[in-house]
Formats: sequence, C-alpha cells, structure tokens
Amino acid sequence: MHEFTTLLAKHTDNIEKRLDTLLSNKIQNNEIARPEILIKAMRYGTLNGGKRLRPFLVIQSAALFDIPFEQSLDIGVALECVHCYSLIHDDLPAMDNDTLRRGKPTVHKEFNEATAILAGNALLTLAFEIIAHKACDLSLKIRIDLITALAQAAGLGGMLGGQMLDLEAENKPQDYHAIVMLQRMKTAALISFACQAGAIIGNASQTEIQQLATFGTHLGLAFQLTDDLLDVTMNTKTLGKTAGKDKEANKATLVSLHGIQKTQKKRDMLITQAEELLHPFGNKAKPLKQAAHFIATRNH
Repeated sequence: MHEFTTLLAKHTDNIEKRLDTLLSNKIQNNEIARPEILIKAMRYGTLNGGKRLRPFLVIQSAALFDIPFEQSLDIGVALECVHCYSLIHDDLPAMDNDTLRRGKPTVHKEFNEATAILAGNALLTLAFEIIAHKACDLSLKIRIDLITALAQAAGLGGMLGGQMLDLEAENKPQDYHAIVMLQRMKTAALISFACQAGAIIGNASQTEIQQLATFGTHLGLAFQLTDDLLDVTMNTKTLGKTAGKDKEANKATLVSLHGIQKTQKKRDMLITQAEELLHPFGNKAKPLKQAAHFIATRNH
C-alpha cells in the first residue's frame, strides 16, 4: 500500500499545482475580470484537501494505453472541478445541510450560500472549458467524446439525477434495487467516467472503453458503500465531515437496509469483480488494482 500512496501523492501534487494555476487571480483567455471573492470561494472548495482519486483514475486508466500523464492531467483536473462543485452544492442547506467538509467549514459557512452556489457553478463551467480549450493537447474528436461522456455522467442520467433520487428517498422505505440505482447515478457515474476517460484519451476500442467504464462503476459503488460504512463506524474528527448524517437524515443506504456485515461483503464482492475486469491489461493495471484496495480499506 505504501507504493500506492506514494504514487497517489505524486499525482496529487501535480493535480493541485494545475488547479492552483487555473484558479489564480490572473485574468485568462478572453475574460473581462475574475471577482476576487468568487475565486477565493472556488479555491477554498477545491484546494482544501481531498484524495484526488478521480483524476488519479483518469491518469492511470490513460496509462494503460501508454498515454503520458501530461496529456491526461487536464482531463483529470476538469473532473476534479466537477467533483468539487458537487460537494459544494451537496453541503448547501437545501441539500444535505452540512457544516463540515474535509475538516473545515463548508463553503457556504465560510462565505455565504449565494457565493457557494456561484462557486459551484463556476467550477462546473470551468471543467468543460478546460476540455474544450485548444490548449488541451488532444484531438477534437477525443475532446468531443470526453465532453459528451462527462456531461452524461454529471447530468440528468448521472450524478444530478442520483442526487434527486437521494433527496426523494429520505424518510421513505427503499428496496435494494432502488438504493443501488441512486448510488450508481449519484456516486458511481463520475468514477466510471474517470476510468472510461482514460480509454477515450488512449484511442481504445469500444470493448476496452466499456470494460473500463464497468470497472469504474463497480469501483464507484464500492466507494459509496465504504462511505456509508464509515458514516456509522467512524467519528467526525476522523472523517473530516459530520458522522452519522445518513441515519439522522433517514438516508437510503445498504447499511440501513442490510446492516454492516452484509454491506461489507457486498463492497468486497464489488472490488473483486472490478479487479477481474483488469486482467486483460496485465501488470499495467497494478495502480488501478491498488486503487480498488485503497477504496475498500480507507478510513475517511
């Protein structure tokens, strides 16, 4: 695991340096101005820690097809912008109403609700600008394919749709299939995109793209199950966010439906299935297998 954490830390450093550049006060491209308070809120919501797992998956999936990280970095950074936007909006009083994220006050608590909404919106639009911009060192077709896939993963049939299902499920009995559906959309869709994106960047076959997308779906579902387990087994200080929120809000989770042990078994089965999908890629897939193990064993 030390080998993996060292590699993840190396990529995290590169990712954060790129985010720092993109979220600077310096006016870029054809911009008229960059409101200081908005940049501060975007930086606060993006550069205050985080595992950077999603961009790591983009970079390592692309590496399966011998794509250097310099070519996949911006796609990973764009995805991280979408992820951070989703966290900012998830924490709002109208959504999960949380006051703590990554051990610090949430964006709407540090600034205000209006600024948090705008910061999230700005990060989402920035993500698509990064991919579409001519400075992105990828062909036009690949960029179009990436934009389409990311929009689908983040939108109505993906993360946003899953968030709606999650809100509707509060205080209502949910069966296994309904819970898996909302978790597949809300959490797994973006992680699936991360793995799929690497294959798209690498000009992979449709079979390989689908294989990595499915790997990402299993990974994303396992990630959510780990989150649900941590919510009931860890404290607020360790998590860096308020523990016990799922039970308090009557959220639909497999832990509430099946209990801790069955949820752990389901999580472990998903990780095994995910790893099996990497067999055709041989030793090149080692970092992705390590990422799967990390997801299952993390404590925050």
